[in-house]
Amino acid sequence: MKIVFMDHEVIDRGDISWGKVTAQGELEKYPHSSREEAMERLRGADAVLIDEFGIDRELMEAFPGIKFIGAAATGYNHIDLECAKERGIAVCNVPAYSTDAVAQHAAALMLTLANRIRDYDRDVHGGLWNSEVGNAYTPYPLLLLNGRSIGIVGYGNIGKQMAKIAEALGMTVNIYSRDPEAAVSSDVVSLHCPLTPENRGMVNDEFIGKMKDGALLINTARGALLDGAAVADALKSGKLAGAGIDVMDGEPPRGDDPLLTAPNCLITPHIAFTPKEIRQRVIDICGDNLKSFAEGGDLNRIV
Repeated sequence: MKIVFMDHEVIDRGDISWGKVTAQGELEKYPHSSREEAMERLRGADAVLIDEFGIDRELMEAFPGIKFIGAAATGYNHIDLECAKERGIAVCNVPAYSTDAVAQHAAALMLTLANRIRDYDRDVHGGLWNSEVGNAYTPYPLLLLNGRSIGIVGYGNIGKQMAKIAEALGMTVNIYSRDPEAAVSSDVVSLHCPLTPENRGMVNDEFIGKMKDGALLINTARGALLDGAAVADALKSGKLAGAGIDVMDGEPPRGDDPLLTAPNCLITPHIAFTPKEIRQRVIDICGDNLKSFAEGGDLNRIV
Protein backbone atom coordinates (compact mmCIF):
# COMPACT_ATOMS: atom_id res chain seq x y z
CA MET A 1 0.00 0.00 0.00
CA LYS A 2 1.35 3.42 -0.94
CA ILE A 3 0.44 5.96 1.75
CA VAL A 4 0.88 9.69 1.20
CA PHE A 5 0.62 12.23 4.04
CA MET A 6 0.03 15.59 2.40
CA ASP A 7 0.63 18.04 5.27
CA HIS A 8 2.19 16.74 8.47
CA GLU A 9 4.03 19.90 9.56
CA VAL A 10 1.76 20.66 12.53
CA ILE A 11 1.79 17.08 13.80
CA ASP A 12 5.38 15.97 13.20
CA ARG A 13 8.27 17.93 14.67
CA GLY A 14 10.71 15.09 14.33
CA ASP A 15 9.81 13.81 17.79
CA ILE A 16 7.19 11.14 17.10
CA SER A 17 7.13 7.59 15.80
CA TRP A 18 5.45 6.69 12.52
CA GLY A 19 5.70 2.96 13.18
CA LYS A 20 1.97 2.22 13.20
CA VAL A 21 1.57 3.91 9.81
CA THR A 22 4.66 2.50 8.11
CA ALA A 23 3.63 -0.97 9.26
CA GLN A 24 0.75 -0.68 6.77
CA GLY A 25 2.76 0.24 3.71
CA GLU A 26 5.23 2.57 2.03
CA LEU A 27 4.89 6.10 3.45
CA GLU A 28 5.66 9.34 1.65
CA LYS A 29 5.15 12.38 3.87
CA TYR A 30 5.35 16.08 3.17
CA PRO A 31 5.27 19.01 5.61
CA HIS A 32 2.75 20.77 3.37
CA SER A 33 1.45 20.47 -0.19
CA SER A 34 0.03 22.93 -2.66
CA ARG A 35 -2.71 21.96 -5.05
CA GLU A 36 -0.18 21.81 -7.87
CA GLU A 37 2.19 19.62 -5.84
CA ALA A 38 -0.66 17.27 -5.00
CA MET A 39 -1.13 16.45 -8.69
CA GLU A 40 2.31 14.86 -8.64
CA ARG A 41 2.49 13.53 -5.10
CA LEU A 42 -0.77 11.59 -5.28
CA ARG A 43 0.30 9.50 -8.26
CA GLY A 44 0.00 5.85 -7.38
CA ALA A 45 -1.40 6.53 -3.91
CA ASP A 46 -3.67 3.94 -2.35
CA ALA A 47 -4.20 5.83 0.91
CA VAL A 48 -4.01 9.54 1.71
CA LEU A 49 -3.57 11.08 5.13
CA ILE A 50 -4.34 14.78 5.61
CA ASP A 51 -4.42 17.34 8.37
CA GLU A 52 -5.90 20.45 6.78
CA PHE A 53 -5.28 19.71 3.11
CA GLY A 54 -8.58 19.40 1.26
CA ILE A 55 -9.56 16.38 -0.84
CA ASP A 56 -12.37 17.22 -3.26
CA ARG A 57 -14.12 15.53 -6.17
CA GLU A 58 -11.56 16.72 -8.71
CA LEU A 59 -8.69 15.07 -6.84
CA MET A 60 -10.61 11.85 -6.21
CA GLU A 61 -11.51 11.57 -9.87
CA ALA A 62 -7.95 12.42 -10.95
CA PHE A 63 -6.54 9.62 -8.81
CA PRO A 64 -8.92 6.66 -9.00
CA GLY A 65 -6.45 4.42 -7.16
CA ILE A 66 -7.18 6.15 -3.85
CA LYS A 67 -9.20 3.82 -1.65
CA PHE A 68 -8.66 5.39 1.77
CA ILE A 69 -8.63 8.95 3.07
CA GLY A 70 -7.64 9.50 6.69
CA ALA A 71 -8.17 12.82 8.45
CA ALA A 72 -5.46 13.24 11.06
CA ALA A 73 -7.96 15.23 13.10
CA THR A 74 -11.53 15.03 14.34
CA GLY A 75 -13.01 17.37 11.73
CA TYR A 76 -13.54 16.23 8.15
CA ASN A 77 -15.39 19.05 6.42
CA HIS A 78 -12.41 19.43 4.05
CA ILE A 79 -13.21 16.05 2.47
CA ASP A 80 -15.94 15.62 -0.14
CA LEU A 81 -17.81 12.81 1.62
CA GLU A 82 -20.48 12.51 -1.05
CA CYS A 83 -17.90 11.86 -3.74
CA ALA A 84 -16.00 9.45 -1.48
CA LYS A 85 -19.18 7.47 -0.91
CA GLU A 86 -19.95 7.39 -4.64
CA ARG A 87 -16.47 6.10 -5.40
CA GLY A 88 -16.31 3.58 -2.56
CA ILE A 89 -13.48 5.40 -0.80
CA ALA A 90 -13.20 4.79 2.93
CA VAL A 91 -12.93 7.94 5.05
CA CYS A 92 -11.78 7.81 8.66
CA ASN A 93 -11.01 10.43 11.30
CA VAL A 94 -9.38 10.58 14.73
CA PRO A 95 -12.15 11.29 17.24
CA ALA A 96 -11.70 12.81 20.70
CA TYR A 97 -7.91 12.63 20.64
CA SER A 98 -7.17 16.01 22.21
CA THR A 99 -9.71 16.26 25.02
CA ASP A 100 -7.27 16.59 27.91
CA ALA A 101 -4.90 18.94 26.09
CA VAL A 102 -7.55 21.36 24.83
CA ALA A 103 -9.33 21.51 28.18
CA GLN A 104 -5.98 22.13 29.87
CA HIS A 105 -5.25 24.98 27.47
CA ALA A 106 -8.67 26.52 27.98
CA ALA A 107 -8.12 26.38 31.74
CA ALA A 108 -4.65 27.90 31.34
CA LEU A 109 -6.09 30.83 29.39
CA MET A 110 -8.77 31.32 32.04
CA LEU A 111 -6.27 31.24 34.90
CA THR A 112 -3.83 33.53 33.10
CA LEU A 113 -6.59 36.11 32.64
CA ALA A 114 -7.96 35.72 36.16
CA ASN A 115 -4.53 36.25 37.74
CA ARG A 116 -3.30 38.80 35.16
CA ILE A 117 -0.12 36.78 34.77
CA ARG A 118 0.87 38.29 31.43
CA ASP A 119 0.54 41.84 32.76
CA TYR A 120 2.48 41.23 35.96
CA ASP A 121 5.21 39.25 34.20
CA ARG A 122 5.65 42.02 31.63
CA ASP A 123 5.84 44.72 34.27
CA VAL A 124 8.30 42.85 36.49
CA HIS A 125 10.59 42.23 33.54
CA GLY A 126 10.18 45.89 32.64
CA GLY A 127 11.49 46.98 36.04
CA LEU A 128 8.21 48.35 37.39
CA TRP A 129 8.42 46.23 40.55
CA ASN A 130 11.37 47.85 42.23
CA SER A 131 12.60 49.30 45.52
CA GLU A 132 10.53 52.44 45.09
CA VAL A 133 7.23 50.58 45.13
CA GLY A 134 8.33 47.72 47.39
CA ASN A 135 5.71 45.02 47.76
CA ALA A 136 2.88 47.43 46.98
CA TYR A 137 2.82 46.81 43.23
CA THR A 138 -0.72 45.61 42.59
CA PRO A 139 -2.15 47.65 39.69
CA TYR A 140 -4.14 44.76 38.22
CA PRO A 141 -6.97 43.22 40.25
CA LEU A 142 -7.06 39.43 40.45
CA LEU A 143 -10.23 37.40 40.03
CA LEU A 144 -10.85 34.61 42.55
CA LEU A 145 -12.50 31.81 40.59
CA ASN A 146 -13.63 29.84 43.63
CA GLY A 147 -17.30 30.62 44.15
CA ARG A 148 -17.77 32.04 40.66
CA SER A 149 -19.55 30.48 37.69
CA ILE A 150 -18.54 29.22 34.28
CA GLY A 151 -20.84 28.74 31.29
CA ILE A 152 -19.85 25.81 29.10
CA VAL A 153 -21.04 26.16 25.50
CA GLY A 154 -20.73 22.70 23.96
CA TYR A 155 -20.87 19.85 26.44
CA GLY A 156 -19.01 17.13 24.58
CA ASN A 157 -15.79 15.47 25.71
CA ILE A 158 -13.79 18.69 25.98
CA GLY A 159 -16.63 20.64 27.55
CA LYS A 160 -17.09 17.94 30.19
CA GLN A 161 -13.36 17.93 30.96
CA MET A 162 -13.34 21.72 31.27
CA ALA A 163 -16.29 21.44 33.65
CA LYS A 164 -14.30 19.01 35.84
CA ILE A 165 -11.38 21.44 36.00
CA ALA A 166 -13.70 24.32 36.85
CA GLU A 167 -15.40 22.31 39.59
CA ALA A 168 -12.00 21.45 41.04
CA LEU A 169 -11.38 25.20 41.28
CA GLY A 170 -14.62 25.63 43.20
CA MET A 171 -16.65 27.06 40.33
CA THR A 172 -20.32 26.50 39.58
CA VAL A 173 -20.82 24.98 36.12
CA ASN A 174 -23.68 26.17 33.91
CA ILE A 175 -24.26 24.18 30.72
CA TYR A 176 -25.48 26.23 27.77
CA SER A 177 -27.61 23.47 26.25
CA ARG A 178 -29.50 23.08 29.53
CA ASP A 179 -29.81 26.72 30.56
CA PRO A 180 -28.65 29.28 27.96
CA GLU A 181 -29.41 32.30 30.11
CA ALA A 182 -27.46 31.04 33.12
CA ALA A 183 -24.52 30.01 30.95
CA VAL A 184 -24.38 33.32 29.11
CA SER A 185 -24.54 35.31 32.35
CA SER A 186 -21.75 33.35 34.06
CA ASP A 187 -18.48 34.94 35.21
CA VAL A 188 -16.61 32.96 32.55
CA VAL A 189 -17.97 31.67 29.24
CA SER A 190 -15.93 28.93 27.56
CA LEU A 191 -16.68 27.67 24.04
CA HIS A 192 -16.29 23.97 23.23
CA CYS A 193 -18.82 23.43 20.44
CA PRO A 194 -18.29 22.51 16.78
CA LEU A 195 -18.78 25.14 14.10
CA THR A 196 -22.01 24.90 12.12
CA PRO A 197 -23.73 27.26 9.67
CA GLU A 198 -26.21 28.07 12.44
CA ASN A 199 -23.69 29.09 15.10
CA ARG A 200 -21.14 30.90 12.94
CA GLY A 201 -20.52 34.27 14.57
CA MET A 202 -22.76 33.35 17.52
CA VAL A 203 -20.70 35.42 19.96
CA ASN A 204 -21.93 38.72 18.56
CA ASP A 205 -23.27 41.96 20.02
CA GLU A 206 -26.50 40.28 21.09
CA PHE A 207 -24.76 37.34 22.76
CA ILE A 208 -22.23 39.57 24.51
CA GLY A 209 -25.02 41.90 25.61
CA LYS A 210 -26.48 39.01 27.62
CA MET A 211 -23.15 38.26 29.25
CA LYS A 212 -22.29 39.43 32.73
CA ASP A 213 -20.41 42.74 32.87
CA GLY A 214 -16.71 42.05 33.32
CA ALA A 215 -16.95 38.40 32.28
CA LEU A 216 -14.10 36.43 30.72
CA LEU A 217 -14.50 34.74 27.33
CA ILE A 218 -12.51 31.62 26.38
CA ASN A 219 -12.46 30.10 22.89
CA THR A 220 -10.47 26.96 22.08
CA ALA A 221 -13.13 25.60 19.71
CA ARG A 222 -13.42 27.37 16.35
CA GLY A 223 -12.46 30.94 15.52
CA ALA A 224 -15.53 31.61 13.41
CA LEU A 225 -17.77 31.19 16.46
CA LEU A 226 -16.77 34.75 17.32
CA ASP A 227 -17.74 37.99 15.69
CA GLY A 228 -14.25 39.40 16.11
CA ALA A 229 -15.29 43.04 15.86
CA ALA A 230 -18.00 42.58 18.50
CA VAL A 231 -15.60 40.87 20.90
CA ALA A 232 -12.95 43.55 20.34
CA ASP A 233 -15.47 46.32 21.00
CA ALA A 234 -16.61 44.59 24.20
CA LEU A 235 -13.02 44.35 25.41
CA LYS A 236 -12.42 48.02 24.64
CA SER A 237 -15.58 49.10 26.47
CA GLY A 238 -14.90 46.88 29.49
CA LYS A 239 -18.05 44.82 28.94
CA LEU A 240 -15.66 41.88 28.73
CA ALA A 241 -12.77 41.94 31.18
CA GLY A 242 -10.67 39.65 29.05
CA ALA A 243 -10.61 37.02 26.34
CA GLY A 244 -8.43 33.95 25.90
CA ILE A 245 -8.34 32.67 22.32
CA ASP A 246 -6.51 29.79 20.66
CA VAL A 247 -8.40 29.76 17.36
CA MET A 248 -8.97 32.56 14.88
CA ASP A 249 -11.35 33.12 11.98
CA GLY A 250 -8.62 32.81 9.38
CA GLU A 251 -5.28 31.38 10.43
CA PRO A 252 -2.83 32.99 10.54
CA PRO A 253 -5.01 36.04 11.23
CA ARG A 254 -5.14 39.02 8.93
CA GLY A 255 -2.99 41.93 10.04
CA ASP A 256 -6.11 44.04 10.52
CA ASP A 257 -7.97 41.50 12.65
CA PRO A 258 -9.54 43.62 15.45
CA LEU A 259 -8.69 41.02 18.10
CA LEU A 260 -4.97 41.57 17.57
CA THR A 261 -5.19 45.07 19.05
CA ALA A 262 -7.98 44.52 21.57
CA PRO A 263 -7.04 45.08 25.23
CA ASN A 264 -6.51 42.11 27.56
CA CYS A 265 -6.95 39.64 24.72
CA LEU A 266 -4.67 36.60 25.03
CA ILE A 267 -4.12 34.87 21.69
CA THR A 268 -2.17 31.67 21.13
CA PRO A 269 -1.55 30.23 17.64
CA HIS A 270 -3.90 27.21 17.66
CA ILE A 271 -1.60 25.14 19.85
CA ALA A 272 -3.96 23.55 22.38
CA PHE A 273 -3.76 20.15 20.69
CA THR A 274 0.03 20.05 20.22
CA PRO A 275 1.60 18.32 23.27
CA LYS A 276 3.83 15.50 22.02
CA GLU A 277 1.63 12.83 23.58
CA ILE A 278 -1.39 14.11 21.68
CA ARG A 279 0.40 14.31 18.34
CA GLN A 280 1.69 10.78 18.81
CA ARG A 281 -1.83 9.63 19.57
CA VAL A 282 -3.04 11.12 16.28
CA ILE A 283 -0.46 9.23 14.24
CA ASP A 284 -1.05 5.99 16.14
CA ILE A 285 -4.80 6.17 15.55
CA CYS A 286 -4.21 6.95 11.87
CA GLY A 287 -2.17 3.75 11.76
CA ASP A 288 -4.89 1.82 13.56
CA ASN A 289 -7.46 3.13 11.10
CA LEU A 290 -5.33 2.02 8.16
CA LYS A 291 -4.80 -1.42 9.67
CA SER A 292 -8.51 -1.84 10.27
CA PHE A 293 -9.29 -0.79 6.71
CA ALA A 294 -6.71 -3.21 5.28
CA GLU A 295 -8.27 -6.03 7.30
CA GLY A 296 -11.83 -5.19 6.22
CA GLY A 297 -12.79 -3.40 9.44
CA ASP A 298 -14.48 -0.06 9.98
CA LEU A 299 -12.58 1.57 12.86
CA ASN A 300 -13.47 5.28 13.00
CA ARG A 301 -15.14 5.05 9.57
CA ILE A 302 -17.21 8.05 8.51
CA VAL A 303 -17.88 6.72 5.01
